[in-house]
Amino acid sequence: MKKQIFSLIVVVLCFHLTLLIAQNVEFEKKNFPDKKDGLKEALSNIKDADKLIEKTPPDYEHAIELYLKANDFNPNNAFLNFKIGAYYLQTIYKIKAIPFLEKVVKLNPNIDNEVFFQMAEAYHYNMQFDEAKINYQKAISQCPSEKQKEINKKIEECETGKELIKNPVRVLIDNLGPEINSKYPEYSPCISADESMIVFTSRRDNTTGGNVFDDGMFNEDIYISNKVDGKWTPAINPGKPLNSKDNDASVALSPDGQKLLIFRASGGGDIYECRLKGDKWVDPEPLRSTINTKYHETSASYSSDGKSLYFVSDRPGGFGSHDIYVSHLDEKGRWGEAENLGPVINTPYDEYGVFMHPDGKTLYFSSKGHKTMGGFDIFKSVLENGKWSEPVNLGYPINTPEDDEFLTISGSGKHGYFSSAREGGFGGQDIYMITFLGPEMDLILNTEDKLLSGVSETMKEIVIQKKVEVASNPLTILKGKILDEITKQPVIATIEMFDNEKNEKIATFESNSATGKYLVSLPSGKKYGIAVKADGYLFYSEFVDVSLSNSYQEINKDILMKKLDVGKKIVLNNIFFDYGKATLSAESTAELDRLIDLLNSNPTIKIEISGHTDNKSSREFNLKLSTNRAKAVVDYLVSKGIDMERLTYKGYGFDQPIASNNTEQGRKLNRRTEFKIISK
Repeated sequence: MKKQIFSLIVVVLCFHLTLLIAQNVEFEKKNFPDKKDGLKEALSNIKDADKLIEKTPPDYEHAIELYLKANDFNPNNAFLNFKIGAYYLQTIYKIKAIPFLEKVVKLNPNIDNEVFFQMAEAYHYNMQFDEAKINYQKAISQCPSEKQKEINKKIEECETGKELIKNPVRVLIDNLGPEINSKYPEYSPCISADESMIVFTSRRDNTTGGNVFDDGMFNEDIYISNKVDGKWTPAINPGKPLNSKDNDASVALSPDGQKLLIFRASGGGDIYECRLKGDKWVDPEPLRSTINTKYHETSASYSSDGKSLYFVSDRPGGFGSHDIYVSHLDEKGRWGEAENLGPVINTPYDEYGVFMHPDGKTLYFSSKGHKTMGGFDIFKSVLENGKWSEPVNLGYPINTPEDDEFLTISGSGKHGYFSSAREGGFGGQDIYMITFLGPEMDLILNTEDKLLSGVSETMKEIVIQKKVEVASNPLTILKGKILDEITKQPVIATIEMFDNEKNEKIATFESNSATGKYLVSLPSGKKYGIAVKADGYLFYSEFVDVSLSNSYQEINKDILMKKLDVGKKIVLNNIFFDYGKATLSAESTAELDRLIDLLNSNPTIKIEISGHTDNKSSREFNLKLSTNRAKAVVDYLVSKGIDMERLTYKGYGFDQPIASNNTEQGRKLNRRTEFKIISK
């Protein structure tokens, strides 16, 4: 009996001790009779912190520092703990809110009707999804009906989050470092297809005009960095004309880096296009009214051929606040009426950060709808037979309960660039690079602290057991410089890309006038004809067959342009004959028509068409075959109105090889048709 009474006394004492520990303590003199100076300092810190919260924008981090000093003096004040927890949720250090909000529930759960919702959000951000659901359920019983829908969605996000972290994707996620990121927000990265150039948005104190926006932060400006020897150069603010005194944000970069779409706040928010002429950007021009409206047009993306534009707008008639639309160039080169991508892509919630991959069929975008684990998640959908596939969440750790937005993918498909607010960053939103590793190996989650002490370290979300080979996207990048054959100076040229089988021009590009650089993206599955034309020069042609390519490749090729002078000759790389015959194939039409344009533009020149073969078969056979093939070309030109007096033809058989006939590749080069200027 005595033992039972003793045990009961211990339980009661512990209960009263718990109540004493959990008792709410106000900042009043009667509670701190011997600590008047400490109380005075704590109240002063709270007052100063409150002023920082009332600023525009609120200075949460410095306010929290002052609140924490007051909390050190009195850790048992429910309202102060609630403030610290609630304001931590407004920073990138959201998980630090948990102990303070837990303390509030112990001290006074009725301090604010938002406390359980705030607690749930803190657990949600920390990916403690079961605890988050419990507190969301408590919050839903206390909130008005109009907020219950929001809370129910957050409970669904927790369920999605649990599933995603069970099967994390095999990636490395690296902060791009101080050359790109700063203590200010960085977001909306735009990358050239070969990853040599990045354009992004930041709200730094060197913003053009030095203006501050309504939210108290510096205006948005556009910044540019180039990759040199594998490293990003410190980003620069290019100033005008890309940046103005208002908000200017990066939207999309063409694969070759020669065109840039930007956002400006005029007209409710419009999209402008800028072109790079040499090393200078020309004045931005607003897109036509089929795209820009009085509503909010924000992110956008070119298709790989430049003939379609995917963009975001909150115009009426959509499925949610901001939807994704597409516009196509018409025959006159104007953007046509915008088409909503439909309910497979768009939801009742916001869709943002649209990006069409250079493969021409894979669409990436950020959404608050679909199956997210919180905030904006990044999804992808593939266009097959005119229909979009069900969007797929890119998974954890790419997506988190935070906002993860503005993904752009390199031409190789091995890297992605996006913006996210994560611990270990430089401040607010930073730009990160994803390295996709594929599903080959099992993975081990890294349990180490992700707070980094230096930029030399890399934020690795996943530890890989060993290096694996990564499958690349089936895309070919053809790039290099277009130069004068003699002077090696840059030539301003137009690059036309043809689908040889359809005899259809599918895209037109320009080389950079200052550097001569060009870049063309060639999605697999086709045979392409490439034609380069410049005033005062013979055209240059190239044939690229990626019809059977299943991997990413980069072809570096400098193109030397030949002046329109007597004796100059070029290979007509896009003229084809049936095997062993002199019958022109239909795929030759585009190349022949280019030759006709050249002759019509220069009506005094006379040319020789020559045929050449490899050394297979006899000399007699090859001389006859090459002569007949040269004659077939001349016959076509005459049939299209070219005077026979300007044309001669000759077959050389295998007497003038340009490569060894000991290999198939060499023999292929020797089987060719050329033309030469014989008089002007």
